[in-house]
Amino acid sequence: MKHGWQVKELAAVSAINYGYTESASSEPVGPRFLRITDIQDDDVDWGSVPYCKIESTDLPKYRLASGDIVFARTGATTGKSFLVDDPPDAVFASYLIRLRLLDKKLLPEFVSLFFQTGDYWQSIKDGSSGSAQGGFNATKLGALTIPVPPLPEQQRIVGLLDAMFAGIATAKANAETNLQNARALFASYLQSVFSHPGKGWVEKRLGEVAENISTGPFGTMLHKRDYVPDGTPLVNPMNIVDSHIVPSSKMMVSKETRDRLRGYVLKRGDIVIGRRGELGRCALVTDREAGWLCGTGSFFVRLSDCMDGKFFVALFGSQQFKARLEANSVGATMSSLNHGILNDLVLPVPPVAIQKVIMAKADELLSETKRLESIYQRKLATLDELKKSLLHQAFTGSL
Repeated sequence: MKHGWQVKELAAVSAINYGYTESASSEPVGPRFLRITDIQDDDVDWGSVPYCKIESTDLPKYRLASGDIVFARTGATTGKSFLVDDPPDAVFASYLIRLRLLDKKLLPEFVSLFFQTGDYWQSIKDGSSGSAQGGFNATKLGALTIPVPPLPEQQRIVGLLDAMFAGIATAKANAETNLQNARALFASYLQSVFSHPGKGWVEKRLGEVAENISTGPFGTMLHKRDYVPDGTPLVNPMNIVDSHIVPSSKMMVSKETRDRLRGYVLKRGDIVIGRRGELGRCALVTDREAGWLCGTGSFFVRLSDCMDGKFFVALFGSQQFKARLEANSVGATMSSLNHGILNDLVLPVPPVAIQKVIMAKADELLSETKRLESIYQRKLATLDELKKSLLHQAFTGSL
């Protein structure tokens, strides 16, 4: 520990309290009622925070003030904190813990920075691991120790970290923007292609470019005994993720069942299409998935030579085509497709040679997109590590 620094328990330097239990109201029936869910991205939009009823005798106990620090004590965000600054008339809800500093030689801003350090988050992890709900209580929070330098040193550290974190935040925002722009390369190219069909494009029904469209689900043919832990995977809509097929170990059937339903066995080059839910969800069957079974929630399409499989998947999943799918789908509560709808869907079809040229260009852009994504993801990770390093240096006295 650096000379002149002390170590103090939070319980010794602050008052720690649980929040108020009441129902939130959209009507202005009392003060604002701050909840865990109102704290987003280290900020609170007070205009969207609901209200609550509270007796005037209870209000002083739960009213928030500048310098208070509130913590999520349960749920997925356990340990997340927020430094209150110039709040409206507001109280805090029961799933929050409030820390109010009593020691005037401690800056709230300095303590708030401590709650971003790796040591703090390790304490939260250790303190939550023994709880059935994964929560963290006021007693555990009060038992945490914090290194405390003299007040002028705290002020120096806060000013230094604020300036550095502002620079990191700007760099991260730029990297995030660049990351989004990189991801848009592929989509914008395909959108441009599909929005402006060129010479030689014709419109054809899906039934005209397919050798086979599966007739429908076989759900009534499956029984509980057909499912096995290590067998042939089924391909349902949930297994179609970002135009790729992801198997589930919970949805596999025996070899006997696969043989019985051989008419639904997939071949390389088939297209699997989700029947319901997110329209446009489809994937091309590769060598890996050949031999798997088209599931209850899906159709498969076996294309003729006039349609390239990769082109079909890109077209079917495009924003332009999703609008066409919505217009042709059925179902009041959930959009769905059937064999007749698929058969009659009209597709813009260029010559197959042009399809292959389009997808070759798309593959180049996809490769470039992934390269740029990798660069910007590494930059974001480096910025996160820099912030952690600066916090560690600050609270070990080496900044």
